[in-house]
Amino acid sequence: MQTHLSAEFEDSTEGKEAAAILRKCVHCGFCNATCPTYQLLGDELDGPRGRIYLIKQMLEGAEVTRSTQQHLDRCLTCLNCQTACPSGVEYGHLVDIGRKLVEERVERPPLERAARWSLREGLTSSWFAPALKIGQALRPLLPRVLKNKVPLQRGGQVAHTARAAQPRKVLILQGCVQPAMSPNIDRATERVLDAAGIQAVYAAGSGCCGALRTHLNDSQGGLKDMRRNIDAWSPQLATGEIEAVISSASACALAIKEYGHALAHDAAYAERARHISSLARDLSELLPTMLPALKDKLRARSAARVAFHAPCTLQHGQRLRGVVETQLRALGFNVSAACDESHLCCGSAGAYSVLQPQIATQLRDRKLLNLAKLEPHFILSANIGCIQHLQSGTSLPVLHWIEMLDQALN
Repeated sequence: MQTHLSAEFEDSTEGKEAAAILRKCVHCGFCNATCPTYQLLGDELDGPRGRIYLIKQMLEGAEVTRSTQQHLDRCLTCLNCQTACPSGVEYGHLVDIGRKLVEERVERPPLERAARWSLREGLTSSWFAPALKIGQALRPLLPRVLKNKVPLQRGGQVAHTARAAQPRKVLILQGCVQPAMSPNIDRATERVLDAAGIQAVYAAGSGCCGALRTHLNDSQGGLKDMRRNIDAWSPQLATGEIEAVISSASACALAIKEYGHALAHDAAYAERARHISSLARDLSELLPTMLPALKDKLRARSAARVAFHAPCTLQHGQRLRGVVETQLRALGFNVSAACDESHLCCGSAGAYSVLQPQIATQLRDRKLLNLAKLEPHFILSANIGCIQHLQSGTSLPVLHWIEMLDQALN
């Protein structure tokens, strides 16, 4: 697909990158066949192919409208289309560019601007944890739409134990919302890594991976978060003792793997960003090396049937589909993915479920219906957003897979 950039974009970094991506595009439509919003809405402009044409038209000088913005907003950035594309089109990078350029040209209504500002600043703030506790205390009084976003306080969590020195060391990104919404995930990660002979190391000053601001159309804020993390991690990485930069949230792991691309044109950070991306691993990628040690330490496995939902950031963004289920089955757990539509997004997609609640709820209920066919005793996933979103629609416990391993160690 040839694109003739308008004078406004022909010398810009974004325009040149977008044109290079568009040259790979063909008209096959495989992407629409796997797109959740196209399946629900049936509108060509709410599928990848239609959004690609909207971005192409904008780059060629066509008028950018509120309608253009809304069609790009409805994209979950699940990257299912990218997995299905036979031409290797980097749709995720293209839609990020498109959203950034549209945001600069179309002013949002005041309430939308306020909502996005609140999410960007609130979820990444030190005030998020105390605000969440207040929300949990008042949860019975909240409207249903807000109640679904406030997780119940979970009991039965094992107290944090000191991290022992181990021969292997990994640097852990805690992220912005996970420590407050589900602190047991981080504690479980530490304990399971320790049992496998791996020491979890943290860096003071690190925080949100940058994905939240980027996907809320604050690209400069996202880059600022990335630079802050790089500065926080660099001293520990310089020792040569850290073998990987790890996140137990698959969305954050994907974001860190993208640091090299995001900061490729920043002379002060490009080299360190590429190095960190080369070290970035999803927690599940450590599982194969952990199996021998864990097999000897896990107590009798439960016969419970477990349904696993692979987040889009795991199976499409990182191309790690099937890794968690395979490794957990090797450890003796009865884990299965849904037979139907296991590739489809659950509707969480970061802040998407707040900004597009109707679509997100339809996708959640569709996902839970397919998972229910396995008749599971509980559901596992690998990302805090998916876990909370699914939990809002089911009475079954929804856990991170590392929590199940942790329980089997105790």
